[in-house]
Amino acid sequence: MAIITLTTDFGDRDHFVGAIKGVIYSEIENAIVIDISHKVSPFNIAEAAYILKNAYKSFPEGSIHIIGVDSELTPENRHIAVTIDGRHFIGADNGIISFLAEEIKPEKMVEINIHDRIESVFPVLDVFVKVAAHITRGGTLEVIGKPLDRLKSMTGLKPTANTRETQISGNVIYIDNYGNVITNISRNFFNKYRKGRAFEVQARNHRFTAIYDKYSDAINFNIEKSKRDDDGKKLAIFNSSGLLEIAIYKSNLETVGGASSLLGLSYRDTINVNFL
Repeated sequence: MAIITLTTDFGDRDHFVGAIKGVIYSEIENAIVIDISHKVSPFNIAEAAYILKNAYKSFPEGSIHIIGVDSELTPENRHIAVTIDGRHFIGADNGIISFLAEEIKPEKMVEINIHDRIESVFPVLDVFVKVAAHITRGGTLEVIGKPLDRLKSMTGLKPTANTRETQISGNVIYIDNYGNVITNISRNFFNKYRKGRAFEVQARNHRFTAIYDKYSDAINFNIEKSKRDDDGKKLAIFNSSGLLEIAIYKSNLETVGGASSLLGLSYRDTINVNFL
């Protein structure tokens, strides 16, 4: 029984996802196909990487993860298959898979080289599913590709520190369903440069001097509920992924609003942390 996940920017209006699933069921007996997301913003590799990185560890070893974001084959966008942490990833070498491999060294990496045997204008369906079928039949990656020694990194989306180590700067890499804004500044990166100092998180015109571990940590539950102003409170937390997030407590995009809209923050916007 093969577990295969799909992460794409194809949406749910067109035929693409249905066609991919049809070919998977035709090629792979007893396949279980699970949608991680088909609503990645078009060609947004950082968004796709964040979603997949937070999802794949919940799947068992041996699972296969097909990535259909920015997947067209070009001289600068090779097709690759990579084994990380016992799971298999099939997609383009555009930085998504390297983001997954930042903390765990890949066990195998190959550049897929079966394109001369397949006529393809839709690589996710024509190429990636073929590779997934090969893996489920016990085939090795070396049969469908040539070894790789490195993966392409996501350029411009890594946090930096200034030379005096008084400031670190990151970027917004994802905005979730609640409008919360996730950055690429990890707890580890923050702690590396903090060195016990006080700090101030700067998000446009807004400042935060505390970073919480949970949303509710920002609320003083000793105050009578009727006298508290909880909903709509702005806060900074390290989220479940260990990344700095700017959020609104109990945000609702229809009523309270979200951090993205209320604070005017968008994808790739800069977030600074100043050490005092």
